[in-house]
This record gives sequence, C-alpha cells and structure tokens, in this order.
Amino acid sequence: MEQILLPKGFYSCAKNLGIKDHTPDFTVIFSDTPAAAAAMFTKNQFCGAPVTVGKEHIKDGFLQAFVVNSKNANVATGKQGIQDVHTIIEAVAEELNVKPKDILPSSTGVIGVPLPVQKIVNGIPGIKSELKKDGLKDSAEAIMTTDTFAKYRSEKINGVTLCAIAKGSGMIEPDMATMLSYIMTDAKIDPDNLKAILERAVNASFNMVSVDGDTSTSDTVAAMANGLAGPVDLGKFETVLTDMLISLAKDLARDGEGATKLVEVRVDGAKDNREAKLMMKSIINSPLVKTAIFGADPNWGRIISTIGNAEYPINPEEVSVAFGDLPVFKNGEPAESSLEELTNYLEGDEIVISISLGKGSGKATGWGCDLSYDYVKINGEYTT
Repeated sequence: MEQILLPKGFYSCAKNLGIKDHTPDFTVIFSDTPAAAAAMFTKNQFCGAPVTVGKEHIKDGFLQAFVVNSKNANVATGKQGIQDVHTIIEAVAEELNVKPKDILPSSTGVIGVPLPVQKIVNGIPGIKSELKKDGLKDSAEAIMTTDTFAKYRSEKINGVTLCAIAKGSGMIEPDMATMLSYIMTDAKIDPDNLKAILERAVNASFNMVSVDGDTSTSDTVAAMANGLAGPVDLGKFETVLTDMLISLAKDLARDGEGATKLVEVRVDGAKDNREAKLMMKSIINSPLVKTAIFGADPNWGRIISTIGNAEYPINPEEVSVAFGDLPVFKNGEPAESSLEELTNYLEGDEIVISISLGKGSGKATGWGCDLSYDYVKINGEYTT
C-alpha cells in the first residue's frame, strides 16, 4: 500500500502501553507549530473526564497535539479521573515541550474503571523520538476498541493535505460527532472558519449515523490546521472534508458491532430537513427493520409501521418506499414487486432504503447497519 504521509508539520506515534491487552492503545498526534483548532463533543451528561478537560483546552481555538488512549474510557471515575487526565497531559507536554493547555485528550473503552495512569506515564518518555510522518494508519489502529478495521483517509487540495482518522463500532448515535475522530491539515484556516466548516461537515456525516441508538459518553471530533501549506479555497476544503467524513461515517456503520450489511436510508418529501432526519433515524434504529435486513426478509410492513409512528403528521396516501430501485409501496398503495428479487437484493452487503413522504422540501440521508446475533455476544462480553 502506498505510504500515507501526514500534512506538513504533523507527526504521530502509536504504541501499546498495556492498558488492557497487547494491541496498540495509545497515540500522540503532534503539530510542530501551534495550530488553529476546533472540536465538538458528546452531549451525554455523563461525559468522560477527557471531554471535560478538552472543552476547556479548545476554548482559545488553538492546539498542538491530540493524545488518545483506547481500552479505557475514563468515564464515571470521579475527581480522580480528571486528575488522571491532567497527569497524562502534563507528562506529554513535558515530553513534547508544549503547553498542557495545547493538548486535547481523549479516551475510549470500558466505562467506570480507573485509568492505569502509571502504565501510561511510564510509556511517555521517548515518544518525541518515535514521532514519524507516516503514522496515520498506526494512529487509526491505536484508537480502536471493538472496531474490526482501521478507518483513515487522506486527500490533497491544490498543495494542501487533509487527513482524518476515526473509530467507532458500537454505542453510536452521535449528536455532535462520532465516538472519536481527528482531522489534521496544513491549510491556513482561522479558528472561527475551521469551527464553522467542521460543524457543517459533521452534521452531514457523523451526525447522520447510528449503529444502536446509544450515544457514547466519549464522542469527540477535533481538527487542527497548522497553516504550513498556506491558504486554501475554503469552499473546496469544506467539500473535500465533508466527503471524507461521509466516507468515514459509512465505515463506522459498515463496521457496526456484529454488522453484516451497510444500510443507507434516504428520505425526501418531508416538511423540513429536521423531520426528514427524524424519520431516517427511526428507520435506521428500528430493531425490527434491522433484524429483517439481517435475515434478508423483505418485510416492508415494518418500514411502513415505523413511518406511521412518526411524532409529526404523515399523509399515508403520499408515502412511497423502495429497496434499492425496487418499489414496494407507491403513493399509498402496494407496488407490484417480486419477492425473489427483493430477497436477492437484501442478501447483498449494501442496502439502500428510499422513502418519500410527499411534496415537502425536507430531505436527509443517513447510514446504519443490520442487527445480528453477534451484536448481543460482543456487548454481553464487553468488559471481560
């Protein structure tokens, strides 16, 4: 595979510190110059200690490093959890010769278990000498928990480089971002513009994904732009970033815990985009719809039932539903469809469900996955 280099001035290191097992569990992504920064965090009121600290560190719009551990979320760990975050940040700041407030911390993994702080601190000395330019994939692997593959992207925009990594497989119903995602670019963008672009890109991507309807306590998406490649056309940058995050969002859904299929739900004809998004999420999160897709059962009545449960008025006579390009319900009437064709379509690994609610201008597209036996197994054995 072609070597993927980080943007100018960015370096990373990923390693195992023994937090839970012998797989990579710690990464540092570093800019050798202060970078404009923006971040979004979970709205879960039991947010992790790193989220609490990160919200403070991002306030001035500048960062110089992301520091992330997996295998332990540092959530519901009380005052000690906050202190542990500061202990780790201070050790990294000393190693990198940066200010602690210019580091954004994150953790992901099991909830309610104290971080093995001493193991982490013992592994920090020497990290600066281990930083490298081609560590994007390594960092993506180090932030994984139940993910089955690393999720990372890199694009060029007229001499500017944009890279991103993400992780997430379960406990995904973002209301700001995904479980974890980090974006690095050498484009020159001021913090206010970066924040606005990031929010719009996230709303079109990570905020349109659901694996199981549960919002994580650790959700974080953060971006650094150190400006070393100079200015960039902001419109082009936003388009590329949005496409990149949509691609990563699909990876998250495709890699949902126990998933065998990626499900895309397209809704149009709603009164507005908000109602379209509500409908999309209700379809993606329906256990009956998800299990039918897992079993390749063309029971479109489950979709009709879910549509009818909307919290806003629906005109059944204007509703249409299709699997791929196979209509099953059109303008309030059953459509002629072949059970064999529908079953064959649902046996594929990428399923598109299209729903039209009428003549409104609202629309939304989102992504999820099927619900398999393995989802229960994975989450029934998560702690052990």
